[in-house]
Amino acid sequence: MVGSKIDTSNPQVVAREIQAMYLGLFPDANPFFVAQSLEWLRQSFAGQYAGYQPIDTHYHDLEHTLEVSLCMVQILHRRQRLGGQPSLNRKFFELGLLAILLHDTGYLKLRTDTEGTGGKYTFIHVERSACFARQLLSDNGFDEASIKAVQNMIHCTGLNVNLNQIPFDSELEKIVGCALGSGDLLGQMAADNYLDKLPALFAELNESAHFMQEGQNRAGVFESVEDLLRKTPSFWKHYVLPKLQVDFLGLYRFLNDPYPDGPNYYLRKIEDNLDRLYQQLSGLQTASA
Repeated sequence: MVGSKIDTSNPQVVAREIQAMYLGLFPDANPFFVAQSLEWLRQSFAGQYAGYQPIDTHYHDLEHTLEVSLCMVQILHRRQRLGGQPSLNRKFFELGLLAILLHDTGYLKLRTDTEGTGGKYTFIHVERSACFARQLLSDNGFDEASIKAVQNMIHCTGLNVNLNQIPFDSELEKIVGCALGSGDLLGQMAADNYLDKLPALFAELNESAHFMQEGQNRAGVFESVEDLLRKTPSFWKHYVLPKLQVDFLGLYRFLNDPYPDGPNYYLRKIEDNLDRLYQQLSGLQTASA
C-alpha cells in the first residue's frame, strides 16, 4: 500500500508486494510471472547469465532496481484502480515490469571486461540496457513487438531523452514508459539511504567521464562529492520535478493518497531527504568556515 514502509533491500518482500498488485489487477494472470521476472534480474545481477560478471556498481545495485520497480508498479496499480484511461492490460503491465527490472542491466560487464567497474558505462548504460534486454527476452521466447516495447520503455530513463523521438507503438506503451521513468526518479530519491549512496553515484559518474575521455572539461560531471550534494536540490527542483509533471504526464499524482489531493508518500520522503541534505550542507559550511 502506498504510504507504508516496505523493505526494498529484501527481494522476497518486494516480490510479494508486486505479486499482490499484479494478481489484484489481473486475477487470472500467470501466478509465476513475477517470480520468474525477478529471478531473471537476480541471475543477471549475480553474474549467472550469458557470460556477464556480477553487478559491481554500488549506487545502481540490486536494491536500487527493487525500490524503483516497486514505485513504478504502485503507480500503475493506483492508476488502474482509479480508472485511468486507456486502461492498463495484463500484457503491458508485464512488459513494464520487465523493462524496469532490466533498465540498469547496462551497468553489467562481460567476463572478458576486466578494467574498472560498470560505472564506466553510466553515460551509455541506457542503450546497453536495451541491448541486454533484447538478448535476455529473445533467449526466453518473447516476440519482436514485445522486445521493442520493453526497449522503448527502458529508453524513457535516459537523462535527456526526448520522448517524442521514442517510437512508441501505442499510447498505452508510452504511458507505461512514463510510469517507468517516474518510478526510476521517485524510487531512488525517496530511498532512506539516498544521501548515503550519493558518494557512490559520484564515483560512477566520475569513472564514466574518464572512460568516455571527456578530460578536464567533463560536461555534466560534478567536481567532487560535495559539489554533487550541493547541486542535488537544484536537480530535484529544476529537472526531476518538471520531468515528473510534464514529460512523464504527472503520473506520480496517482500516488497521492487519498487521490487527487492527498499527501504523496514518495514526495514526502524526498522532502525529508532534502531537509537532511540541507542540514548536512550547513554542517559542511560551518566546518569550512
